[in-house]
Amino acid sequence: MKIAKSVLAALGLLALNGPVSGQSSNEVVITGVRFAYPIVEKWISDYKAINPQANIRIENRTITDPQKYDLLIEAYELNKEPKEKREYVSLGRYALLPVANSKSVFAKEYSEKGLTEKTYKQLFFHDIYAEKDKALPENYTVYTRLQKAGAPVTFAKYFGYEQQQIKGKSIAGADEHLIKALLKDETGVTYTTIGLAYDAKTGQTVEGLTVIPVDLDGNGKVSKEEKALGNREAWITALESQKVKNVPVEYIHFSIDRQNTNPEAKKFLLWVADNAEKDLHNFGYLKGESGRLTEDKEKLESLLRK
Repeated sequence: MKIAKSVLAALGLLALNGPVSGQSSNEVVITGVRFAYPIVEKWISDYKAINPQANIRIENRTITDPQKYDLLIEAYELNKEPKEKREYVSLGRYALLPVANSKSVFAKEYSEKGLTEKTYKQLFFHDIYAEKDKALPENYTVYTRLQKAGAPVTFAKYFGYEQQQIKGKSIAGADEHLIKALLKDETGVTYTTIGLAYDAKTGQTVEGLTVIPVDLDGNGKVSKEEKALGNREAWITALESQKVKNVPVEYIHFSIDRQNTNPEAKKFLLWVADNAEKDLHNFGYLKGESGRLTEDKEKLESLLRK
C-alpha cells in the first residue's frame, strides 16, 4: 500500500513539473481546413530544417474540441467571440474559381462565353428571384460541400447567400473531394481554390478540369483579356493587381489560444508569419493586403513575450 502511494505521489509530481518520459515538450499539433495542408506541410518542413528538435504535425480535423490543438487553420472570417480568446495571423488569401469537367458541354460552351454575375447566381444558388440566363444548358450537375467549411461559406457569402442555399449534389469530405467527384462526372461543375484547380508543379490546369473565365470588371460580359487567364500565375497577377468582381476572396488564418503555454507553437507561428509570403504564389495563394500581416505579427510578438 505504501509503495502504491509512493508511485502515485511521484506521478503527481511529474504531472506538475513537466511531461512524462516519451512525451515531447516540443510537440505542436495543428488542424483546420484541409486545402491548406500542402503549404502548411512546406512550412513545417522548412522550420524543422533549422529546428530539428521540433515535433510538429497535422491532424485531420474531426469533431474533437479544437481547443485541444495548438494551432488552428481557418478559411473564413470569424465572428467576435473566438477573436477575444485567440490570436490570429492572416497569412495570405485564397480565391475561388468556377471549374467544370473538361468533357462537359458546359465546359465547352462557357470556356468561351464565361460567367457573369447573373449566370453565376442561376447556376449555383436556389433563388427564385435571380435573373435567368435562358442560354444556360440543362445537362450540368453542380457539386458542393456537405459540411460547413471555409470555401462554401466564403463562396455563398460573396454572392449574398448562405451555404445551405448552394444547390447541387452535396459531397462529404474536404474540398479536394469535390474535384474528385467532378472528374468522374462529365456533367460536373463546381467552385474551388486556385491551388486545387492548378497543378502545384506546372502551374497549369489540373488534367480533366476547365477553369471557367468570369466577368472580372462587372460590365456584364467576358472580354478576350478575361478569357486569356489560362494559368495559375495569370490569375494571381490579375487578382493582386486590381479590384475584381465575381471572384470570392478570403484570408487563410493561423491562430493560437492566448492562454496556450506551448512555447514551440508560439515560435513556429511567429516563424511562419515571418516566412510565409515567399511560398504563397507557388501554392496558389494571393498576398494579403498591405500592413495587415505586419500588424498581426506585432500582436503575436507581444504574446510571445508573455
